[in-house]
Amino acid sequence: MGNKELAVKLIQAKLNKKSFLEYKEIAEITGYHPKYLLKLKKEVVNGTISFVHGNKNRVPVNIMSEEEKKKIIELYKKSNVSIRKFCKFYNNRSYSCIYNLLKENGLLK
Repeated sequence: MGNKELAVKLIQAKLNKKSFLEYKEIAEITGYHPKYLLKLKKEVVNGTISFVHGNKNRVPVNIMSEEEKKKIIELYKKSNVSIRKFCKFYNNRSYSCIYNLLKENGLLK
């Protein structure tokens, strides 16, 4: 049982008057801050508690498309400038993003 599940279980027991633990004691048991436990209590009362993160299994919004990857690789192959100058020229993506792409494709040592 995870800490969040344990915290919810203890909060539900407290709300049902089956436990006399205080929120500070529940915080010590679970490792959560007492303010977070009050937020969890509100979610339990409203029935909106979720144990899975909302962004799980979603594709990031700023992911680079295959088309853009090919474009960057082709542009870099045609150029004979350093990667820093190339990144300043391209200017749509960060240095680390372009560097990692070129490194994956064996264009950098």
